Amino acid sequence: MGVSEVVLQSAGSATFLVAALLLLLVYLVSTGSRGARGGREPPGPRPLPVLGNLLQLDLKRPYHSLLMLSKKYGSVFTVYMGPKKVVVLAGYKTLKEALVNHADEFGERDPPLIADEENQGHGIVWANGDSWKEMRRFTMMNLRAFGIGRKACEDKIIEECDFLTGMLKSVKGEPFDTTQAVNYAVSNIIVSIIYGSRFEYNDPRFVSMVQQTMKRLHIVATAPIQIYNLFPVIGRWFGARREIQKVNGFIRKQNLEIFRHLKQTLNPQMCRGLVDAFLIEQQISKDSGNASSHYHDENLMVTVHNLFAAGTESTASTLRWGLLFMAKYPDIQDRVQEEISRVIGGRQVQVEDRRNLPFTDAVIHETLRLANIVPTAAPHRTSQDVTFQGYFIKKGTTVYPLLTSALYDDNEWEKAHTFYPGHFLDKDGNFVKKDAFMPFSAGRRVCLGEGLARVELLIFFTTLLQHFRFTPPPGVSEDELDLTPSVGFTLNPSPHKLCAVPLM
Repeated sequence: MGVSEVVLQSAGSATFLVAALLLLLVYLVSTGSRGARGGREPPGPRPLPVLGNLLQLDLKRPYHSLLMLSKKYGSVFTVYMGPKKVVVLAGYKTLKEALVNHADEFGERDPPLIADEENQGHGIVWANGDSWKEMRRFTMMNLRAFGIGRKACEDKIIEECDFLTGMLKSVKGEPFDTTQAVNYAVSNIIVSIIYGSRFEYNDPRFVSMVQQTMKRLHIVATAPIQIYNLFPVIGRWFGARREIQKVNGFIRKQNLEIFRHLKQTLNPQMCRGLVDAFLIEQQISKDSGNASSHYHDENLMVTVHNLFAAGTESTASTLRWGLLFMAKYPDIQDRVQEEISRVIGGRQVQVEDRRNLPFTDAVIHETLRLANIVPTAAPHRTSQDVTFQGYFIKKGTTVYPLLTSALYDDNEWEKAHTFYPGHFLDKDGNFVKKDAFMPFSAGRRVCLGEGLARVELLIFFTTLLQHFRFTPPPGVSEDELDLTPSVGFTLNPSPHKLCAVPLM
């Protein structure tokens, strides 16, 4: 190598080094504590280049790490998920102030890459803007029409209880995994609202749709997909993304077949469910020549997909947690069953019985609180520059509302980390509401299905406790039942079996 080549190589190395140092300087300045307007940005741990704060988080339980960071940096702080800047909101008062009092500023969704590719701005979970507003209005209207607050919906849940109790009785008190039976029963409620009719538990199409939906929710939470969301250049080579695309294709094909049948048998004078209502709106838009209508096939597909997944997973997981808690704490199960026997007797429980079942209602609420099904609400995004609690947060910033920080807030709950139904009872044993109880989130993006979920949990849980005694399998003590959650899209109970011993 000649002298000139050495000089050129040295010059090139020096140029690269200077460029690298300049990039690092720009990075450090951009992640500093001064905002675009000179406002003070939320504090947080110093991020590493590219990786951000990932090495400081328990990636299996990121919500737990964020909860610990909130104790150091306060209720509004910044972390970097890889290169992505995120502002975390922690504590009941902060969550309420942001999601309710500043609903417009914090009201947008920030979909992860995999969800954005999947939904393309359609549906109700990850959408924003006019499409989201219209689909949310339409969905709420039809949830009320075919579900929430309707006697017909209560009757559907009661009917489904008969199928579920029949399935549990067939097990004859032997140990069984509660997942399948509970998933099918809960899924059939949202299915009947969406399509207008339920499925038999052995219907291959129904079984495959439930299983594939649960499979997809599991894959979404795996490390390869999280890597893909943060580092798509690397993550696109993993097989998990292709697996999700395969599952989505299967679910889409199944829905297209159902939509085709519903369209062929559609009677505008006799609306059977949400899909019928959508098809009618779609035809009205076509007849009026409204080319910009949000009632198109893709919005129908994504909306149904959103409702099917959300309407099955969260309520089914909560119900399974409730049964596990009863087996874990038999003394509490005794009190629930004594109250049910005294108030209901052998008749079918009704929604109107809730006010006369304060302890049972408190147990259901405490299950929702301690199970912590959704520890961090789906990511939000600021719709505009906002100064919040003295900190400047730029428009378009990703925001994580840490719901677990409200549900486990030591300032709000007497025994925040213990299953204690007394949190929802006064000294006279009457049920009391608690402001910090927000498992369904709050504000503009509060869970659409909250009302339906509350009715389902009351009727399913009370009916099951009316008919069965839930115990650990033979040879397993209550203390050995594991309450460690299985981390997925939601926090499910770890794999376990229970015995459902018939009472009558």
